[in-house]
Amino acid sequence: MAFLTVCLNPTIQKTLRFSSIVSGAVNRTAFHRLDASGKGINVTRVLTQLGKKAVHLTQLGGSMRPLFLSLCEQDRMSVEWAESGSQIRFCYTVLNEHDGSVTELVEESEPVTAGTETLLIDKFDALLADVSCLIISGTKAAGFSDLIFPGMVEKAKEKGIRVILDIKGNDLINCLEYKPDIIKPNLEEFTSTFKTELTKDFLIDLSRKCRCRIILTNGSENIIAAADGNCFEAEIPSVKAVNTTGCGDAFTAGLAAELENGADFYAAINEGIRCGALNAGLEKPGVIY
Repeated sequence: MAFLTVCLNPTIQKTLRFSSIVSGAVNRTAFHRLDASGKGINVTRVLTQLGKKAVHLTQLGGSMRPLFLSLCEQDRMSVEWAESGSQIRFCYTVLNEHDGSVTELVEESEPVTAGTETLLIDKFDALLADVSCLIISGTKAAGFSDLIFPGMVEKAKEKGIRVILDIKGNDLINCLEYKPDIIKPNLEEFTSTFKTELTKDFLIDLSRKCRCRIILTNGSENIIAAADGNCFEAEIPSVKAVNTTGCGDAFTAGLAAELENGADFYAAINEGIRCGALNAGLEKPGVIY
């Protein structure tokens, strides 16, 4: 196994496509799909499609767990989980063909039960032995402590494992002292986390201080990155988007896979861009074909 992906907020994603939508009226469609999702699942699915060995670690509970695991199995994903007693949330993507809009409706997760964190850390420790890259994505469900992500990063870095973080807020800030290799929030998440105006000097200083590379995605706008005392932008190609859900996760997977292939930072960013663009052109979230 090369990759361990962690996301503690699993989702069952319902995607509905309409030729047009009339607000305040009944809108019907025969075009809909159901997928296992959440940021870490999307990363895992794209890594798997890229031919990489990856295991996803999460928490699962409730009556929807068999459905979630069945959907993962259909996509040939390997999933390890800790019993949480928390019903898996549903999230909804509404595609409007009339104006090309993509609307996300997101359920908040239920809190996990006491003891879930201990079970999950035990599984994490056992899995870490065979990992060369750890990717932590998304928010965590209520009930987990603020120590769980920093603890994972610390253990991974002690073993010389590459760490990529797509998280925000205190979860991100609390991990920085353990020197993750790459942090990859989107632009809005970054500015809200660090409560500062974005400048090249700030990015370069933060990258040097934390000894990490920084990548900021911003939808279809150029990517901003900082590494080795430099700040630069990478252009996003124009694509006809069908469903943008999971594009950032596809980017993370492409980036991580290319780094594990031995590519340099710039080539890895370009592979991430390629995967994100492929995802945007497809209806299913978190895929490249």
